[in-house]
Amino acid sequence: MKTALFIALAICGAFFLAVWVQAIFKNRSIGASTSEKSTPSIIELLIGFATNFFDTLGIGSFATTSAILKLKSLIADEYLPGTLNVGHCLPSIAQAFIFIAIVQVDISTLICMILASVMGAWLGAGLVSKLPRKTIQVSLGIALLAASALMLFTHPDLKLTPAGGLELSLHSWRLLVGVVGNFLLGALMTLGIGLFAPCMILVSLLGMDPHAAFPIMMGSCAFLMPVGGVRFIRTGRYNLRTSLGLTLGGIPGVLIAAYLVKSLPLNAVRWLVIVVVVYTAVSMLRSASIKKTP
Repeated sequence: MKTALFIALAICGAFFLAVWVQAIFKNRSIGASTSEKSTPSIIELLIGFATNFFDTLGIGSFATTSAILKLKSLIADEYLPGTLNVGHCLPSIAQAFIFIAIVQVDISTLICMILASVMGAWLGAGLVSKLPRKTIQVSLGIALLAASALMLFTHPDLKLTPAGGLELSLHSWRLLVGVVGNFLLGALMTLGIGLFAPCMILVSLLGMDPHAAFPIMMGSCAFLMPVGGVRFIRTGRYNLRTSLGLTLGGIPGVLIAAYLVKSLPLNAVRWLVIVVVVYTAVSMLRSASIKKTP
């Protein structure tokens, strides 16, 4: 079953890459705006490296990437959800291969929760890709505030996160709750809320070993992001150059964090991330409240 999951993951990644490459060449041939200046800058590559490096170590990448891109004003706000889902897709697939291989979790539970997140992402991306700029700004602002609250709740210094149990599988009503929860988390990912913190809380509350969150989280992201990402690519609601920077910088960041660094004392970094994300959320909501002159 695990081998079959790896094969499905590889097929999913190959499909996403094929659609993305085809869209890139198509956009270039017709001169679409998403193809202008498609070569990522050093800054965008570094953002991809840093956010995926810390994502592999457990901090998450969506909230941190949103904060940096907003602070640097690198892309339009309405392109943020699509850029996150497209740009972090292939690095997330790399993480999934690593964590599913090395962390033990019941394969049936893993597959059920992955499928639920994919369904949520498919529905969510279809909605988010059609939303107007102001709605996305408000949604992202609220999403970032929620993400910062979850980061605070799961911060090791505060010891607020449920301790969890020793179970590596879910059954009966616990499995149903896990599936419904991951469906909602998959839909929220398309708005820019990362899966790590809420997934960690979810599996802990259900009595699972918190370490089991890693393959569930990474596997869910790896399958749902190609699904959501393809919808954003086809609607053009993403920034190509920044997405390429996140991908090209992110994959080395994942490999270095997983195989060379493995762990770091990150508590101070978590506090900094919380502060920056809250600031970004307030800035996003403020941008939404400013009326644009005609």
